Amino acid sequence: MPGMLYLCATPIGNLGDMTPRVVETLRSVDMIAAEDTRNSIKLLNHFDIKTSMTSYHEYNKIEKADYLVSQMKQGKDVALITDAGTPAVSDPGEVLVAKCHEAGIAVTSLPGAAACITALTLSGLSTRRFCFEAFLPADKKERAEVLEELKEESRTIILYEAPHHLKKTLQELSDALGNRRVTLCRELTKKFETVIPTMIEDAIAMYETEEPRGEYVLVVEGKSLQQKREDQQASWQSMSIEEHMAYYEGDGMDEKSAMKQVAKDRGVSKRDIYQYLLSK
Repeated sequence: MPGMLYLCATPIGNLGDMTPRVVETLRSVDMIAAEDTRNSIKLLNHFDIKTSMTSYHEYNKIEKADYLVSQMKQGKDVALITDAGTPAVSDPGEVLVAKCHEAGIAVTSLPGAAACITALTLSGLSTRRFCFEAFLPADKKERAEVLEELKEESRTIILYEAPHHLKKTLQELSDALGNRRVTLCRELTKKFETVIPTMIEDAIAMYETEEPRGEYVLVVEGKSLQQKREDQQASWQSMSIEEHMAYYEGDGMDEKSAMKQVAKDRGVSKRDIYQYLLSK
């Protein structure tokens, strides 16, 4: 019988958040794959876990995943942990999970701490719909493309950021999204946990006089649906009615259907559009 992959969530700061189920699993599996064994050994020592570890991280995620899959095919159970939080969330663990599915190896997830969800629940912003962006791309072009997409994002946005990049990122968010509500969360679950609901511009001003410290999760207000409708309507208004009609007719709409859609876009009656075109 093949073994199994266990995705084990570990604390994001407070060791009290380690679940008994995760402790039991880490003790019982044949091997623990850890993002940084030097960091994880402290966790294992704290809970008196003696299971052997092997490193699994961004720079060996392909070849090491193949090795771990081969071990599970031989019947060994493997637990995957990250430095903090839930494996496979913005993490090379996603590669291992995909390879396990391809190989027909069972995967289960042992839930626990996740910084993104912890921050979202603390933010005071809408939690019904949200998108998780993790760290913005380092590549300048790709970063600009993501920020451009986020301009129209109506869901609450969750980002990760390191302290030495926070000021730059806040300014980029201001330039791209405008002055929206944002909740800055740092040192989550730790002694000096800080949650600051504010505006993006106020956050920029705050860090002009103090240096960011600790790892941050930024929870940013999405663009309201009302604002999206108003912006779209403003965009249509910048067109002439003839250009607006041509836009839909160019997509294959007949004249009647195009008039109906143009009227809806511009917030007027179909008769108004008809009368205007007739007068021309």
